Amino acid sequence: MKKSVLIFASLTSILALSSAVFSDDDKRSRISSDYVKPTDAALKKHLTSLQYSVTQNEDTERPFDNEYWDEKRDGIYVDVISGEALFSSTHKFKSGTGWPSFYRPLEPANIAEKTDYILIFPRTEVRSKNADSHLGHLFKDGPEPTGLRYCINSASLKFIPKADLKKQGYEKYATLFKNSNQH
Repeated sequence: MKKSVLIFASLTSILALSSAVFSDDDKRSRISSDYVKPTDAALKKHLTSLQYSVTQNEDTERPFDNEYWDEKRDGIYVDVISGEALFSSTHKFKSGTGWPSFYRPLEPANIAEKTDYILIFPRTEVRSKNADSHLGHLFKDGPEPTGLRYCINSASLKFIPKADLKKQGYEKYATLFKNSNQH
């Protein structure tokens, strides 16, 4: 009997894994150029426990008690693992939710969307394309011009102030802040 249960569990796991590996959502979220995601051990060493929990286990940080919910400086937000450019302060707005919110991504090609059913009803999960980090969720209650709200966990982001864009290799985004006097 124990052998039958073990064989059944193994087959079920293989089927579940194969369906995940070959699903369209998974293919879209993992296609990258030369980026190789660090090992789990390396991620645990490099990230804080909160960053790891949010990016790798789809957790959510506390509202109004996170690094960037009230960040007002000009700059861009990149994936905390891969450094891929995700959002800009030029698209950030005060949503009142306690998390950084943006009405559009800076680089749509670096964003992957996936439907999740964790809260019973379907939601759109937002992940970084190359590192496959859980970022947050997308809602259709944002401001114009898109009507979208990308509600993002600070723990999944690294903020690059406009003054540091060139130094950190993001100089192509400096033109976004050409007419701004903020630092």
